[in-house]
Amino acid sequence: MTPVRVCVAGCGDWGKNLVRSFAALDSLYAVYDARTEQVVGVAEQYPGVECFSSFGAALSDPRVDAVVIATPAEFHFEMATAALKAGKDVFVEKPLTLEWQDALEMTEAARRYRRVLMVGHLLHYHPAIVRLKQLIRDGVLGRIEYIYSNRLSMGKIRREEIK
Repeated sequence: MTPVRVCVAGCGDWGKNLVRSFAALDSLYAVYDARTEQVVGVAEQYPGVECFSSFGAALSDPRVDAVVIATPAEFHFEMATAALKAGKDVFVEKPLTLEWQDALEMTEAARRYRRVLMVGHLLHYHPAIVRLKQLIRDGVLGRIEYIYSNRLSMGKIRREEIK
C-alpha cells in the first residue's frame, strides 16, 4: 500500500513534532512555512523532502495527497479551505478555527469536495486517556459520575485564541 503523501504547513514549535511523526510513518512528502529558516531546518534534517516557498505551490502539486496545518490559528480557516478546494485531505491542529461559523463553512467545504477534514486532539490518544476509557468500558471503575483532571503543562498561551 502506498503511503499518503503529506505536506506539513507550519514547521514551528508544534509543526516540528508533526513533521517527525509523519516522517516516521513514511508519509512526509513536503513542508511549507512562511519562514524560510524553518523550512531550511527541516530540509537539513529530512533530506529528500520537498520544500515549498508558497502554500499555493504545495496545493498545486498533484503528488500532495493531504495537508497538515500547524500554523497560527488565525490562518487555519483560509488555508484549510484552500486545501479542501484544491482536492487535498486536511488535518488542522486545534483550534480548528477561531470562529464557529468558519468551522461550519469548512465542514461544508469538506463535504462538498468529498475530502477528509480532521482536527487534532492530542490528549484523545494519550495513553492515560486510552487506559481510562478501557477501564470504564470494562466496568472496572463502576459507574462514573464525574472525572476531574489537571493538565499542568499547558505549553504556550496563544492570545489570539482567547476571547
